[in-house]
Amino acid sequence: MSLPASCDSSFVIRPLTHADLGGLAQVQLACYGSDYVESTEVFARRLSCAANCSLAVERGGRVLAYLAAYRSLLSKVTPMHGDFEAVARPDTLYLHDMAVHPEAAGQGLARALLGPLMEKARAQGLLHTALVSVQGSQGYWERHGYQVQALGDAAQLRHLHSYGEHALYMSKGL
Repeated sequence: MSLPASCDSSFVIRPLTHADLGGLAQVQLACYGSDYVESTEVFARRLSCAANCSLAVERGGRVLAYLAAYRSLLSKVTPMHGDFEAVARPDTLYLHDMAVHPEAAGQGLARALLGPLMEKARAQGLLHTALVSVQGSQGYWERHGYQVQALGDAAQLRHLHSYGEHALYMSKGL
């Protein structure tokens, strides 16, 4: 996958694998502290899901950023610590978690992860992309075209609330 011009050519974008789980845990802890860290066991199950399309950015064998994502349905929220679930007719690229290690911040890695995944989602016929905004990230996602979307289903609202009272479900068309 190609990197944006702002990225150092020593970065490599590739699928996130089970071998990356230790590095992923380090990125999570550096970015979120202990509040939003999800276990490597949960991520291992997610990587085994047929709908998984997660990516990693590495340099010199070290994971510096990742985007945990999968093909899902609009208005379906994966709860905190929940597994990815394959559906028969996905219409949405669900961005569960994206993190860039603070040491690599400002180098275009988030854009490098999002771009190829959005292109692939369009090519697969997906119509939407969605996520849960946490830790005050709403403005970031709005700058990328996402809008807050209300959820009417009680189960999906419970899943959303697993991220805390300020979590927002956001989506945009592809």
